[in-house]
Amino acid sequence: MQHFKSLAELHRANGLPAPENPLLSLVQCHNSCTIGVTEFTTDFYMIGFKKLRSGTFLYGRTKYDHENGSMSFVKPRQVIEMKNLEFEEDGFLIYIHEDLLNGHPLHNEIRKYGYFDYEANEALHLSPKEEQIIWELYHKIETEYYNNQDEYSRDIIIGHLDSILKYSQRFYKRQFINRTDLSGKMVSRFNDILSVYLDKGGLQTKGLPTVHFMADQLNISARYLSDLLKQETGKTAIELIHIFLISEAKNLLKGSDQNIAETAYTLGFENLPYFSRLFKKEVGLSPNQFKKQALN
Repeated sequence: MQHFKSLAELHRANGLPAPENPLLSLVQCHNSCTIGVTEFTTDFYMIGFKKLRSGTFLYGRTKYDHENGSMSFVKPRQVIEMKNLEFEEDGFLIYIHEDLLNGHPLHNEIRKYGYFDYEANEALHLSPKEEQIIWELYHKIETEYYNNQDEYSRDIIIGHLDSILKYSQRFYKRQFINRTDLSGKMVSRFNDILSVYLDKGGLQTKGLPTVHFMADQLNISARYLSDLLKQETGKTAIELIHIFLISEAKNLLKGSDQNIAETAYTLGFENLPYFSRLFKKEVGLSPNQFKKQALN
């Protein structure tokens, strides 16, 4: 698998003109676009917009299944493959070398955008008005990119990139709401899986369910799951797992003769102090205090 450390190297390998900036590359695709006929990785962030008619676009080992007007986000060292892409309309790719962001607040902030960890089939689907906003920001970057770059260029370009990322976060929240209305509440499906896991003895045989396990059961990525649940409930996937388990713990402590250690083991906790800390955090009482209160 090929790894590209520089944008110049990526451009040469794909027969593209040298980039105007060694740390930033803009590739506008007209009707068709192929970058990397085999799998490759890079030291760059990638933001892509496309209205795809046909072709193969994979990242995170997941085939891109799309609707028109979709955005995707790839982080450095994530596996990408793009082959024989044909577009309904023009699309673009923005490659941002990590070093472009050095010393700028966006260097740390970009890591907070969870959609860089989503799978390809969790791309952002834009409304026509949203498409217009993204294209306007792209053209502002393009104007600065092809201008005679000076000491202001970097900050101006990064400012527009930051706006694209912030708008994308907003648009994803809109998408979460719209898709929840169509597919039902994710939290209900999430809790149903936890109930089945509990009923089938998964806690004793496999231990505590992880966010990745839950995401696999729901056929989505772990990061997308947590962000979607956060939108629905205000709590992340791991927080909801903990709430579910502590609710079961309260039921066992009230309704059985099990001691604290036996209750913790029944619920898949191998570390009793961890169980006790988590219980107190959620309930406000230690397991011992809760059990004594229940007995009285």
